[in-house]
Amino acid sequence: MVTIARAIAATCARHGRRPPARASLYNALARIEAHTYEASSLPPHVRDALYNLSPEGPVPGPQLVLYCFNHGSLAATSFAAGLPWLDLYQAATLRGWRPRSRGLLDAVMRARGIR
Repeated sequence: MVTIARAIAATCARHGRRPPARASLYNALARIEAHTYEASSLPPHVRDALYNLSPEGPVPGPQLVLYCFNHGSLAATSFAAGLPWLDLYQAATLRGWRPRSRGLLDAVMRARGIR
């Protein structure tokens, strides 16, 4: 986040604009379109975690993280823990987390320096 804020501040300074507040950046991160993954291209252990989604359609990254942590095996959870930071960050804002799964997500995010 610090790197992003510095880059945006430098761009704003070059154009004579005031940089956005840090809170504005966090609000924008929650709304930016996340990555999308084709369910058919995911590993089998990850597809198994997507128990009520279409096996052929696109899966938004935050939803993939939620399903892998809540319903997946250790292999699926490990896969989700390695996804891009934006997917993890946005997944943390979703509803429907089981307490233990949410704690594991928080630990992964802390270890990766996301929050």
